[in-house]
Amino acid sequence: MSYATRMMSVTLSLQIITAFLFITATASSPPSGFTMDLIHRCTNSSSSRRSNTYDQLRSSPYADIFFQTSEYLMKLKIGTPPVEIDAVLDTGSEIIWTQCLPCLNCYKQRNPIFDPSKSSTYKEQLKCITPNPSCDYTLLYGDQSYSRGSLATETVTIQSTSGHSYVMPETVIGCSHNSSGFRTTASGIVGLSWKSLSLISQMGKNMLGAFSYCFSPEGTSKISFGSNAIVSGDGTVSTTMFTKKEKPGFYYLNLDAVSVGEARVETLGTPFHAVDGNILIDSGTTLTYLPALYCSLVRESVEKVVTAERVTFSEIDTLCYKTNMMDIFPVITMHFSGGADLVLDKNNTYMANGQAICLMIMCGPITPIAEKAVFGNRAQNNFLVGYDHSSLQVSFKPTDCGVTQDMPRDSTSAASFLQLNIKFVLFIVALSLIRL
Repeated sequence: MSYATRMMSVTLSLQIITAFLFITATASSPPSGFTMDLIHRCTNSSSSRRSNTYDQLRSSPYADIFFQTSEYLMKLKIGTPPVEIDAVLDTGSEIIWTQCLPCLNCYKQRNPIFDPSKSSTYKEQLKCITPNPSCDYTLLYGDQSYSRGSLATETVTIQSTSGHSYVMPETVIGCSHNSSGFRTTASGIVGLSWKSLSLISQMGKNMLGAFSYCFSPEGTSKISFGSNAIVSGDGTVSTTMFTKKEKPGFYYLNLDAVSVGEARVETLGTPFHAVDGNILIDSGTTLTYLPALYCSLVRESVEKVVTAERVTFSEIDTLCYKTNMMDIFPVITMHFSGGADLVLDKNNTYMANGQAICLMIMCGPITPIAEKAVFGNRAQNNFLVGYDHSSLQVSFKPTDCGVTQDMPRDSTSAASFLQLNIKFVLFIVALSLIRL
């Protein structure tokens, strides 16, 4: 959903956002973490603001993530009594928002729309320092989809397989009464960006500003927060994360080169070259995008290796070949700064339907206002991906995300994921409109 690069226009008072910067939890318990299932505050906090006990924080609860067409959804609960919602997991968005009643204009979602009038903890009056006391917000995305509603505080509960819940009272959320253009059945979006109103920021100091997820192309996977989110062990590679003053809140990596088989295509000498971050990593974007000029060099390297007959589709501008033999395609490696060489499985970079196989690295931004380079969620499949705000690093560990985060990845484990019709590929491209 907050697919690939979002152009967010939030009509919020800066004073309100500043007020929410104090949402950090100051619990005296030591750093802790929890894991929640993904389905593919107004005042200073104190330890009493969180209903979790010390034992609960140590229990590391879980929840599932599941893949839906082009995005990964996570389950969480809002309100009192808690109401379960599915929301798109989006590292490129700040606000946690869900569709709410009364709904003037809403898209069709899978779960019932949240009714704030039935929650005893919903509070829309936030003492805004604006003429409008209801704190309206507007989120406008690059594909012209939008969400409009009111900011409020509400209890957010994250269930875990341990039997304990992580409860966040007075969490700032967006209650959307007018939303359109979204191609999803999710209830809304869970923002995980750097900014103060994202889920990870509102969790406070106990979570150490760390989270990790593991995206499975089929079945369920998970997201973890806090000390349990630290990614380490055999096969782990780490690279520096960067932020941009002009686009604060987003996570950028620095891509030095891409290898196609044995041929290394350097960014040095091209306009794409940088040392302070040149590619956005985004869980809300499906495909991977590279700037047109540099992307053409990568495609040329693929063409030199693959000798099968080319086929074209008017709806998609990428390399496609009339073959069902994945073995003839080269392995692609992303070389990030600091020596983080990320060897991608062929399932991460190609898609097949038994008659044709297409390269799933796209050239150029999909819209004029979109990011030119995005590392999307398909390329991140079957990696445990960790974000650590304290060390300013993003780490990757090859993992069979559909089984367990600690088991080595089998290159054929997601073979069935390749058996998709090319028409579905075109549908995925349409759904991955970059929003920033």
